[in-house]
Amino acid sequence: MSYPFADVSGAPVADLISLKGRRAVVTGGVQGLGRAIAERLAEAGADVALADLDEGRAAEEAGALARRHGVRAVGVRMDVTDATSVADAGEKVLGSLGGVDIWVNNAGIFPSSPLLEMDDEEWDRVFAVNARGVRNGTREAARRMADGGVVINVVSTAGFRGVAPGLSAYVGSKHAVRGMTRQLALELAPRGIRVLGVAPSYVPTEGNRAAAVAALEKRGAQGADAPGAPAAMSQSLIGRVGTPDDIARVVLFCATDLSLIMTGSTLLADAGETI
Repeated sequence: MSYPFADVSGAPVADLISLKGRRAVVTGGVQGLGRAIAERLAEAGADVALADLDEGRAAEEAGALARRHGVRAVGVRMDVTDATSVADAGEKVLGSLGGVDIWVNNAGIFPSSPLLEMDDEEWDRVFAVNARGVRNGTREAARRMADGGVVINVVSTAGFRGVAPGLSAYVGSKHAVRGMTRQLALELAPRGIRVLGVAPSYVPTEGNRAAAVAALEKRGAQGADAPGAPAAMSQSLIGRVGTPDDIARVVLFCATDLSLIMTGSTLLADAGETI
């Protein structure tokens, strides 16, 4: 069986890092990590589709991205839990950008509920967004990557270990995504598609701050102390909390030919927290 991955050993660094002519989709792309990732991909020359539940904001952010970097950028509505929604968004991207070469499964949720209090609906919702969403996105990406490409899953350090009380669904879903990254890399290699994961530690994005506040309020109402989310970075070996752009640069590496030899791996972007 022929595996269509080129040897780019003789290419200059500028060519290896360039994404000019490639088309990228970033789910959950209007804020936080997704927004930072889209910015770096566009800076490297990729045309970008921002996929999000908020179509209006996605279109607005896409317009700003296009003006800053001189690339094509579009906003599309996507509910990653709904296979039809993901497929429809994929078709819109195909129509607007002409293809898909890079797909970043970034959309995720981070609720906190103790196991004994979490109902089935909340558990299922976490897995629907964080795990099924990756399956849905990867499948639609693969169907549209006519000449191969790369899928990048935003995992978490929670995909490598337990984190804190109340996060059983989140930790379980992220372990699932890490396993899917390996399995999907195996299945999609013959199609010329690489699959990589990037596992950040806590980064203070809008979504993470809101989740941390909600968890603290919930635990406070129960009369129990809860660790603040910034404490998750207490093991940082670089002396600071990570930023969205710290993670976006690792995703950029995965998207470019600099990482062409890699597939199935999940890169820890955690400032040494999991050592």
